[in-house]
Parts: sequence; structure tokens; C-alpha cells
Amino acid sequence: MPNSSNDSPPEKPDLALVRFIDVTRETRGRFENLFEQPGAPKYCWCMAWRHSSREHIQNDEKKRMMMALIDEGTPVGIVAELDGRTVGWCSVAPRETYRKLSKQQDDSETGVWSIVCFYVPRPLRGGGLASALLDAAIKHAFAKGARVIEAYPVDEAAPSYRFMGFRDMFVARGFHEVGTAGTRRHVMRLMR
Repeated sequence: MPNSSNDSPPEKPDLALVRFIDVTRETRGRFENLFEQPGAPKYCWCMAWRHSSREHIQNDEKKRMMMALIDEGTPVGIVAELDGRTVGWCSVAPRETYRKLSKQQDDSETGVWSIVCFYVPRPLRGGGLASALLDAAIKHAFAKGARVIEAYPVDEAAPSYRFMGFRDMFVARGFHEVGTAGTRRHVMRLMR
């Protein structure tokens, strides 16, 4: 990927050529390669919503924990691939595979999948890849049996939780707000 500066326009991927791949034992190398790239969120390995935030866990332990989930067959998400390289990630999985995501969460409810995280490398941001990942995540969750997809995006001006996506992106796909989680995150749902 080219180097990026604040003055450089984002690289515009040809979204028609992007493939979306379920992260499984067989495909986990794609996920691992993406998270090992410079600038990737290897400080978290997408475990922020999968373990207690009160625990201090080293980065290598987070990676080991994520790889163990994948090896056990636990759904964790999808990656985007373009021209043989992994270029994006979306954490989409059954809600029960995460820790509690909002105070109003009803854990007796079944068939709920959650979208909690996106990662697109900086040079590709602004080119529509996050929206394409969201579309693929919706399709993936419904194909895997979700009856409801829940997400926790923020407003674009929010100073934190931006990795959870922006509210308008979800509204454009028919998600409806059903509550809030904390002061910044909107709890949004899409029904099948």
C-alpha cells in the first residue's frame, strides 16, 4: 500500500473486485496478515468486546485468544480481499460471543448477531470500503441464520468508538435506533 499523508487522497479501491471471506480455521491467515500490517489494530486483535475490559491483557495474549476462538469454530467476522491482499475487516458474530454490549441487552433473545468493529487501512479510508464491508456483513449474518442484526455506531463527529462505524451508514441500510449504549454509541437494529 502506498504511504499516506494528511494531504494524500484516499486510494479508491474498485469495490466490484473486492471479495468478502468468512474468517475460519482455513482463512484465518488472511485476518492475521491484515492485523500484522503496520498501522493495524494489533493492540486489540478485535478482543475489546470479547473479554472483560477490566482485565489488562498483553497484545500477544489477545492474538492468542482470538486465534483460539477461530480454531474452535466460533464465528468472529469477515475480511475483505482485493488483488490477493487483505484490505479490511468487520467483526460480525452472534451477540452471545461478545461480552454485554449495552445495558438494555436482553440475553434471553436468540438469533441476534452484532456488528462491533470495522478496520480499513488508512490509505483506503474514504473509498467506500467500510460501507461495502457493512453490506457484506449484513448478507453474511442473515445467511448464517441471524433474525436480527444489532450494531452500536457513533455519530461522525464522535471523538471515540469510531471503529464501530458511523450511524448514518447504518441508517442508509435500514437500521433503526432502539436505544443507546453509553453517551456516544447508538444501539441500532435491522430485522430480517
